Amino acid sequence: MHVDVLDLRNFYYRTQLGRVAQRALRDQVLAIWPADGAGATGRTVAGFGFTAPLLRPYLENARRVISLMPAPQGVMPWPAGEPNVSVLTEELQWPLETGLVDRLVVMHAIEQSDNANDLLEECWRVMGPGGRALLIVPNRAGLWAPRETTPFGFGKPYTLSQLDNLARRNGFVPERHTAALYIPPSHRRFWLRSAQMWEGVGQKISGLLAAGVVMLEVSKQVTQPRKPGLGARVRRPLSILEGAAKPATEPSWRINHGRGGNVTHHRLTDH
Repeated sequence: MHVDVLDLRNFYYRTQLGRVAQRALRDQVLAIWPADGAGATGRTVAGFGFTAPLLRPYLENARRVISLMPAPQGVMPWPAGEPNVSVLTEELQWPLETGLVDRLVVMHAIEQSDNANDLLEECWRVMGPGGRALLIVPNRAGLWAPRETTPFGFGKPYTLSQLDNLARRNGFVPERHTAALYIPPSHRRFWLRSAQMWEGVGQKISGLLAAGVVMLEVSKQVTQPRKPGLGARVRRPLSILEGAAKPATEPSWRINHGRGGNVTHHRLTDH
């Protein structure tokens, strides 16, 4: 079940907890793919699910930014006050050419999909050679997944190893991982005001603190295409008649039945 786009918009843009979460997530995305460097400059950057809060820094330097929103979730125009780059799409049939995308962010999508493997296949299809994707899912061991007061409390949460296995099964190579949202999903002022401090502490001792989300960067693995038929050549094929006597090289014989059933043999000769 997908969270409605209006609920996502209201959380990220109209609540203080949502704005804190937006900043924490975006800081980690920018740490992996800087907006003004080789991470995105001149590249096609796309997002699937609800990734608008994370894509805004790339609008200035990227060659193209595309925000794909699945039909069960719904779509909203984005960015506000600028030419729209938001597109409503089927979950498994994106209106993008094969190999178009250089950088892809996926959030509020994998955990809510009934076809996670097929979804990652579509991610793989639209990514070009050397493309990278950032998969963001609720952390099964975190404090955010069990609470339905935020968008991360819906769907199937993952551990890092589960997300890693899912990516590998669908042709991706895990490159690095990180995490975010180390504060509880609480609207209390103490947590909101100290959120940045907790994010910094969590990045240093992430093995001790359970983050709200897991973030896995993967690259597209392109394997050598296989030719149809036998996969390997047989260096010394085994003949079906191997070991059988070879036919005589002498000329053929003609058999005549004479009178009384006597058999005579005549060698055929050339004329």
